[in-house]
Amino acid sequence: MTTQSNQETNQENNQEAMTNATDTKSEILFRPGSIVATPGAIEAMENNNVLSLDLLSRHLCGDWGVLPKEDAKANQDALKYGDRILSSYLITDSIRIWLITEADRSCTTFLLPEEY
Repeated sequence: MTTQSNQETNQENNQEAMTNATDTKSEILFRPGSIVATPGAIEAMENNNVLSLDLLSRHLCGDWGVLPKEDAKANQDALKYGDRILSSYLITDSIRIWLITEADRSCTTFLLPEEY
């Protein structure tokens, strides 16, 4: 499979995930504050044709991506009690992007797990 084919497949998968997320969760649940991204996250999204706005929209609407049940529950609790919120999106078979919104909702960061 060519790089372009991989990129098209990843974009289609992300669009499908976004469509599924917006079908069931379209209400913004919290404010992101300032939005920043690490160089690694920017490069990964650019190289794989992933739109940061799509991931941010999913994050803000409660589609946490691929998380263990405990972390998803922690996010639900964080909405009530004002703790940090984490989403994790697999953008390729081996690349994951995290979005972390601080407990005080002052900032949301796009980053690779290894940049944490």
